[in-house]
Amino acid sequence: MPHIKDEVRTYLVAVDGGEAAYSALRAACDLAKRSKAQVSVLYVIEVPRSVALDATLDAEVEKGETILARAEEIAREHATTVQADLIQARQAGHAVVDEATDRGVDAIVLGVEYHRPLGQFTLGRLPLYVLEHAPTQVWLIRYPAPKQA
Repeated sequence: MPHIKDEVRTYLVAVDGGEAAYSALRAACDLAKRSKAQVSVLYVIEVPRSVALDATLDAEVEKGETILARAEEIAREHATTVQADLIQARQAGHAVVDEATDRGVDAIVLGVEYHRPLGQFTLGRLPLYVLEHAPTQVWLIRYPAPKQA
């Protein structure tokens, strides 16, 4: 069986501005640097059904551009370059899977916040959708790690 570094040549990292996503990006950049792989970063603006999909959403676009600028900064800190894209879609999960399929990426990397509402760990809508529908490897990086007792 080949090593992961031999198999994964392209990563797609979905970012939302949270530390979990940035942690996942750091991990992908570190791995990509070692194996000379490519990293794409994707920010998805979820557009409500009551608004045209191609509507101009200035505040959301500005937020997305700020998040992608931070992602590019993180990549530079890890001596990696990324292709950063902002898209509009009805559902982020669909958009991530569609982009991964269209680009033929080898792995989708997602950061997952660690929180336990009502004592149960939950993944959230985006990671669940991507895990169920992605035609490629999906890597979840939980942030932060639970405190050691």
